[in-house]
Amino acid sequence: MDVSKTSVFINCKIFTADEQNPCADSMIVSDGRIRWIGKREDLPRTEGTVIDLDGRRVIPGFVDAHMHPVMLADFSKQITIMPPAVNSIEDLVQALKERREEQGPEKWVEGWGYDEQSLLEKRSPTRYDLDRGCSDAPVCLMRTCAHIRCVNSRALEMAGIDRNTPDPPGGEIERDENGEPTGVLKENARNLMAGLVPPVPEEQKVQNLLDLGKLLTSQGITAICDMGNLDSSDNIPIYEKAAEKGFHQRVGVYYMWDFFADDKDFDIPEDRMDKNRQIFAAGLKLIGDGSISGRTAWMDEPYYGSDDEYGISVCSDELIESAISFCKKRHCQLSMHAMGSRTIARMVDRAAAEESWTEDDTPYVRIEHVTEPREESLERAAEHGIAFVTQPIFPYAESASYLKNLGSERLKKCYPFRHMLERGVKTGFSTDAPATFWAVPSDPFPGLKLAVTRESYLGADCGTDQSIDIETALKLYTRESAQIAGFHDMGVLAPGYRADFAVLSEDILDVNPEDIDKVCVLQTYIDGECVYQKED
Repeated sequence: MDVSKTSVFINCKIFTADEQNPCADSMIVSDGRIRWIGKREDLPRTEGTVIDLDGRRVIPGFVDAHMHPVMLADFSKQITIMPPAVNSIEDLVQALKERREEQGPEKWVEGWGYDEQSLLEKRSPTRYDLDRGCSDAPVCLMRTCAHIRCVNSRALEMAGIDRNTPDPPGGEIERDENGEPTGVLKENARNLMAGLVPPVPEEQKVQNLLDLGKLLTSQGITAICDMGNLDSSDNIPIYEKAAEKGFHQRVGVYYMWDFFADDKDFDIPEDRMDKNRQIFAAGLKLIGDGSISGRTAWMDEPYYGSDDEYGISVCSDELIESAISFCKKRHCQLSMHAMGSRTIARMVDRAAAEESWTEDDTPYVRIEHVTEPREESLERAAEHGIAFVTQPIFPYAESASYLKNLGSERLKKCYPFRHMLERGVKTGFSTDAPATFWAVPSDPFPGLKLAVTRESYLGADCGTDQSIDIETALKLYTRESAQIAGFHDMGVLAPGYRADFAVLSEDILDVNPEDIDKVCVLQTYIDGECVYQKED
């Protein structure tokens, strides 16, 4: 044991997420790993730096198993279409005017994060609204769910989209009563803009990612999964360059199969799949349907107020089969986006027809989001070791849209965390940042609050019978997410595991559940090194 790299942490309340040793107050860390953890009276004699944590609560570092960090980092430089800056379409028009004035003509004006129910007008913006803000340059806005774009007339013209353009498979070009495109492009139709919006220069992407990494460490997030881009770009070189400059998080990267399936030369080099790397390739991602807030998730029951609106199935059988074939051959994980009950059943049923193909204990298939699962889907997932990665921030932040699109009774049944666990489904938490309506979408604490209280930030009842205790919620955001994502030496504070942990401002196990979102991170450690210290 290298004494110069040894730290002894004392006087703290450690939630270990380790069933064999759930609580501790002291810990020895050496060379980035936990060497011993337990009670102070049993602390071995050890030379090294003693760090007194002043009685603070310590938890494993959060593992956000589903987010889009490169997108989030780049979006942070765009117009944020959320309160307090943007509360209406008129506010949006003004923001477009200001950005156009700042940038000059011809340059793309981009924004992200709008939700119809958050706007004063309670409707989506259209090309005509955007044209009022900017008509001499293309405008492209991403809805909060990232499944829908809204563009202006200039962008439609550049993409060659007019009244005669057919809907692409698995997508919809929204049209007005005269058959003209409104500028709203749903699901696969949003990809008609791919290749037109200029990419962010690599140097800027790296800097954006470094800036995001600082935010993540301030939130106690020590590992993340990048669930793919909306184009065929490769994020791994971006992360590697950011890591050379001080990006700390470990990252599992997924490739969006829609953009690679037809490329016969596409492959993932074997060395990239080494999970001992800081940045590794985890597998493929499929999109099976859309979002609840965008009324495009593929459901068993029609959306509230409609008799025939069930959402959109966006993934072909051929795409599913080719993804399974690729993942089986390379023993990598397959991620399947499925929000609506029909899509969940479709994906679980197909995955359950296979034997596990991963070479370690990483689940061979993980299902993303899982809003309204059928009972038989839960049963099959548990039986076959298919994991669910879900986002408590969705009902917390988007209850207005969920109430409008599903109604109050269905909202209470969405995201049945307790029932998933009771049925034995391996489940992890995440944020899907930036694809949710929250100004700081990577923050884990609002999601923890929803999981425990089952009440949205607007006070909506999200089904208290599906609440879980804070200890369980923390495990789903640390140990379980780490295991599902393939971070096998993270998420637990136990000997041999990486010394990745957060020191909290309050004891999250004892605070009033209503105050969970007020807890903040004072320090974050990665590999035993303090990478974040909250300023006084």
